Amino acid sequence: MRKVSTILIYAVLIFTGIIMFFPFFWMFMSAFKTSSEVTAFPPVWIPSSFSLINFKLAFQKAPFFRYFLNSVIVMLASVTVTTITSILAAFSFSRLRFKGRNTLFTLLLSMMMIPFEMLIITNYQTVIALKIYDTMWALVLPFTSSIFYTYILKNFFDTVPDSLYWSARIDGSSNWNYLWRVMVPMARPSLTTVILLNALASWNSFMWPMYVIQTPAYRTLPWGLQVFTTEAGSNPEQQMAASTVIVLPMIILFLFARKYIVGGVARGGLKG
Repeated sequence: MRKVSTILIYAVLIFTGIIMFFPFFWMFMSAFKTSSEVTAFPPVWIPSSFSLINFKLAFQKAPFFRYFLNSVIVMLASVTVTTITSILAAFSFSRLRFKGRNTLFTLLLSMMMIPFEMLIITNYQTVIALKIYDTMWALVLPFTSSIFYTYILKNFFDTVPDSLYWSARIDGSSNWNYLWRVMVPMARPSLTTVILLNALASWNSFMWPMYVIQTPAYRTLPWGLQVFTTEAGSNPEQQMAASTVIVLPMIILFLFARKYIVGGVARGGLKG
């Protein structure tokens, strides 16, 4: 009976994996198909040749190199600033003793239940007030902090014995030196998780750039792809080629870093 249950579990997992993998397989294969192959019925599963003509045509019709560079710049800026602010906030809530610390942290955690869509109007008004609408700054400013990443790092910092902190203070180390020379190196696995999750979220961001960017030169890849699908006409094979360019870097990153992501989230969520 136990063997049958194991077989059923693996069968369900394999079936689910196939369902999740199929859209990516179809996108990748369609990126190399001709116009007749991509619309053929019954469907053509494997293209007749793996020519890069669709990628070339897509990049000629839209400045995807510029979109790619914009996405990289926004991702690096967002990841750098968010990581720093998350480290500082996590250390403050973990080691510093101030009145209302637990209450404030609880209130911040409760804000995680508010979806980002409900904050768009407020963030949009802030961007307009700061006169950074339709600039790269508008893509970075709303994503310079994260309660979730602070929560992960705080829970890890809480696992470090207090004796280590007080020993460093007795030796003359300041909170600043203790944080960057002791805590941050020890929290490298959790920091890796924070950086990877933030990179994925920033790279895939679509709704916010759509609201605050009008100039084509400032578009990121997801927003540029949406414009490409409406301006380039009905060329699904070229759309699949452009989609592959956008999705493939994050797929590769996730495949190599999935162990760190899962391990870091579990470590930060269970040890608090």
